[in-house]
Amino acid sequence: MFSLFYGLWKYVFTKDEFRVLILGVDKAGKTTLLEKLKSIYLKGEGLPPDRVVPTVGLNIGRMEDANAKLVFWDLGGQVGLRAIWEKYYEEAHAIMYVIDAATASSFEDAKSALDKVIRHEHLRGAPLLIVANKQDLPGVINDEELALFLNLKELDERPYMFQAVSAYDGRGIKSGIDWLVEQMEKCKRTETLRARAGVAGQI
Repeated sequence: MFSLFYGLWKYVFTKDEFRVLILGVDKAGKTTLLEKLKSIYLKGEGLPPDRVVPTVGLNIGRMEDANAKLVFWDLGGQVGLRAIWEKYYEEAHAIMYVIDAATASSFEDAKSALDKVIRHEHLRGAPLLIVANKQDLPGVINDEELALFLNLKELDERPYMFQAVSAYDGRGIKSGIDWLVEQMEKCKRTETLRARAGVAGQI
């Protein structure tokens, strides 16, 4: 009887934990976005934009929303660091791919790197949030214009969405995360990772 009640309590009150990769080429604003996420979800604990430095390796952010625990892995986007991205693919539930939407000269590199990400077998089915960042700057393109440029076609039926945001002032971030959590909660990849974790726990 105890185990029945414990199982019901755990089902009702225990939040799922989701691991989200924050990827993108150098200077897209990934770490600034992570710090803004901390400010939103951790009541102002994130660094201000003028104190953020480029990521060499990995930054981790842990936070919660109303329905889930979220672990964000922010990986460096310099060309020489992108080889380490795939080390984190297999355990990730979803991807946030950040693009500097105010710098047209970076678009081709961003598109090429994204193509490699979505084609990797270890990310099959992972929900994808493509972030058109730096909406606070002049000359920026919006999410619809970015979608036209990227012209994504082969996404192995994964859920994806474009979101215009500013990691500087926070606009658009919360709605993007809400969508991502909703997708992670119901996608087959989450079921697979959950089952794998259960098997590992029995070994």
